[in-house]
Amino acid sequence: MPSAATKIIGSYLSPYVRKVLVCLDIKGIAYEIDPIVPFYGNDAFARLSPVRRIPVLCDDAVTLADSSVICEYLDERYPEPALFPKGAQLRARARWLEEYADTRLGEVFIWHLFNQFVIRRFVWGEPPDEQVLKKAREEEIPQVLDYLEGELPADGFLFGAIAVADIALAAFFRNASFARYAIDAGRWPKTAAYASRVLGHAGFAKLRPFEELLLRTPIAEHRAALTDAGAPVSAETFGTAVPRRGILTI
Repeated sequence: MPSAATKIIGSYLSPYVRKVLVCLDIKGIAYEIDPIVPFYGNDAFARLSPVRRIPVLCDDAVTLADSSVICEYLDERYPEPALFPKGAQLRARARWLEEYADTRLGEVFIWHLFNQFVIRRFVWGEPPDEQVLKKAREEEIPQVLDYLEGELPADGFLFGAIAVADIALAAFFRNASFARYAIDAGRWPKTAAYASRVLGHAGFAKLRPFEELLLRTPIAEHRAALTDAGAPVSAETFGTAVPRRGILTI
């Protein structure tokens, strides 16, 4: 098993960080985490992640600042168990569904839902934009779920064993739950059952106590609370006390 020389920078509440942490767990790779909210990253963080994006992975070989690139790197460096299906067609479909999750689900569930309920309130002290929330609930989320209902399996995972595509999609449904959104199982039964099934995987379950702890803890106290809870928190941090706005930061 690789040592804890692997370091992840980014909050447990980010779906992109969650994706990488679940992949690390599946691979059996020990890691330590600097659990910063990216708006609180210092100048050194900006040098590691020029667009101030999380997660960042640092190990003995590379520093990477994109969740999809990180997952492909992990799968190439530590091939077993595989995070992608075999065969060009299946691997292409897996990459597409991961991309759809990272872009479209990211736009709708993070920026138009989670951002409104959580980030605006606890980072910037601003109320949610009700028009953005209304459009997300009434138009955008149903469009996403209509598409996924036709793509997801009735049982199991997308490609047999759990893969990056499953992890990426489910990671956003976890954030949706933080914003009090639940999939209507009557309207989208396959998607609701699939999300519950994937989020029940051990790799997700191990993160749940830390996520729930952060949701009820002021940002300034995140590191201390996680350390007390037994999370593998790094000794040093790229965090600051005061947030600043940036781009592509969740």
